[in-house]
Amino acid sequence: MAPRAFPDVFGAICDNVARAIRGKDRVIELTVTCFLAGGHLLVEDVPGVGKTSLAKALARSVDAEFGRVQFTPDLLPADVLGTSVWNQQDGSFRFRRGPIFSNLLLADEINRASPKTQSALLEAMAEEQVTVDGTTHPLPRPFMVIATQNPLEHHGTFPLPESQLDRFEMKLSIGYPERDDELGLLREEDHDAVLGRLRPVVGAAEVVAMSEAARQVHVAPALAAYVVDLAERSRNDGSFSLGMSPRASLGLLRAARVAALAQGRGYVTPDDVKALAVPVLSHRVVVSPELRMSGMDAASAVHDLLQRTPVPG
Repeated sequence: MAPRAFPDVFGAICDNVARAIRGKDRVIELTVTCFLAGGHLLVEDVPGVGKTSLAKALARSVDAEFGRVQFTPDLLPADVLGTSVWNQQDGSFRFRRGPIFSNLLLADEINRASPKTQSALLEAMAEEQVTVDGTTHPLPRPFMVIATQNPLEHHGTFPLPESQLDRFEMKLSIGYPERDDELGLLREEDHDAVLGRLRPVVGAAEVVAMSEAARQVHVAPALAAYVVDLAERSRNDGSFSLGMSPRASLGLLRAARVAALAQGRGYVTPDDVKALAVPVLSHRVVVSPELRMSGMDAASAVHDLLQRTPVPG
């Protein structure tokens, strides 16, 4: 059987997820882009708008192993990573794997757990491996963390440290549905049944192949210089107290490569970078106190950064 074209598979995954998530096509496209870019996703929004359903729908669209952890204040790192268990039969310790050993891990309400438990994900997200009791265990491929969190002003939440936020490829907000979409949701006999009827449209091996193909998409030297210009300006012009990291620059190009290939192009354009700058960068940068006092948030500051940075010809 001939391999399917990248745009066809990309569209099939998006269409499958859209069967369970109404009226959020752009959010779904960005989620699939993040997945195929080999990144991790943070979804922040108020309760009940479909954060968990989005993660479940993507997991059901891929023929791969799915894990879920409900983060609570008493959750321990071993509950996520696994632990060594004494085996009385042979007198040795055996490592019992935790839910992180899956292709797609849903870290539900991640900011309800303590910072110590949150930090248990750092090595896994950065290096696709876990070290427990001095032994390193590789994680399966593909590997993605989809973390959901409620806004920090809600009770019982802990802020994610900057080092962990920087490991998320994108941060998205789903938002409330439009009126017609919410009416359609209410007319469904059983929304959970709709989610349960989703079937895989792509296998794990094909996802890995698609990610590898996206890495080969051409980035012109002038475009790479444009991303570096964005990074340098964010660090030096005073608008941000914390600018783009090199990991942010790499993540922006990884996502842009996937977006280009999804549109059938073998090269990245400045518009690809601009379209992805806010979801890729807004959670990684910190706006200066002066701009915050004037009412500018991170997304607006990233938009302003794009406006002030010349685009290559």
